[in-house]
Amino acid sequence: MSARDPRIAIIGGGIGGLTLAIALRQRGIAADAYEQVPHLAEIGAAVALSANSTRELRRLGVLDQVTAASCEPTELIYRDWRTGDRVAAHPVRNSYQARFGAPYYGIHRADLQRALSGALGGAGLHLGYRLSGLQDQGGTMRLDFDNGHVAEADLVVGADGVRSMVRQWVTEGEGVAYSGTSALRGIVPTAGLPSLPDPQAIQFWMGPDAHLLHYAIGGDGQDVNYFAVMEGPREWHAAGSVTEMDQDEARAAFTGWHPAVTEMVAAVPHHKRWGLFVVRPLLRWHRGRAVLLGDSAHAMVPHHGQGANTTIEDAITLAELLAHVEPDGMDGMMARYQGLRRARTRKIQRSSWATNGVLHLPDGPDLAARDRKMARFPQDFAWIHEFDALQSARQAARTAAHA
Repeated sequence: MSARDPRIAIIGGGIGGLTLAIALRQRGIAADAYEQVPHLAEIGAAVALSANSTRELRRLGVLDQVTAASCEPTELIYRDWRTGDRVAAHPVRNSYQARFGAPYYGIHRADLQRALSGALGGAGLHLGYRLSGLQDQGGTMRLDFDNGHVAEADLVVGADGVRSMVRQWVTEGEGVAYSGTSALRGIVPTAGLPSLPDPQAIQFWMGPDAHLLHYAIGGDGQDVNYFAVMEGPREWHAAGSVTEMDQDEARAAFTGWHPAVTEMVAAVPHHKRWGLFVVRPLLRWHRGRAVLLGDSAHAMVPHHGQGANTTIEDAITLAELLAHVEPDGMDGMMARYQGLRRARTRKIQRSSWATNGVLHLPDGPDLAARDRKMARFPQDFAWIHEFDALQSARQAARTAAHA
């Protein structure tokens, strides 16, 4: 690093912002992270962590805390929506870690955030700071917040999610796109799901115009997190990503499905529907001294479970590149970061969207091809899980140093 380390402002105190702050501190770089909410309290959702992120959490020294609050699935199972028959199944517990060098976990988002914020210890974390304006001052950035605070930074990192204000500044207005699909979600004790086979497995129930994914979470694995995705509505009229939904409408979407699915959907009072929004592939991830990370750059439909994982990859990549940047090398560093991350995340985005159609096939002759695809899952998608973000960034930094 330089004689004067860059002043780094991270907008967003979620998974990406916290991971970046920890990774920077590990490299001797201080950063200020600004989060708009007054308290870190993610609720009602869970995260699947695959090897491409858990190996990085291990390097950051937080994997033990994550492990204590996680459940490792026994298998990955694809099932028929109506009969519950196994379409394909792949072992996970033990064999996954042996293959990819790091575990696969299901964890409540609040527990993951608690582990990350605990590792950060509050250093440089500012709560209740909603960004209201960005201004390029020629080599530095001015940040204005709703609470009246003004800050300056040599680099602003937009880790502020799918509706990112930093992205609006970087792209000069480019926004999000509704995917045409929406979701229900909930957490249910396994004791309340008498018809559920293999409750410790991660499972996809696939059917016409919908699918339901679930996996066990928590250190004891006694709760099941589920995410049920449906086609529609055709247009999204709500101002945000959530709109009201009638409980009967939620149940009707899965009428005739296997009892394990209908029990899950009926166990939670559904009054909200989450629209699934994506960020269209961006031509640029940076402008001036501002750069994007995570959902702000590449929000995707969650059918590969890679939103949080690719966000952690981004954070590790950016931290490692920043550790080697010279005072006059910030522009080149951001270009290398974009070059490393844009192609991979774009490929995962495309694959996740293609998977939506595969999971939502109606009964008919196309199911045979779908079933063959699901049987090949470990071979077809190993490239996602085996990726090593730190090694990729280190190689890029070495190449730049010798250029």
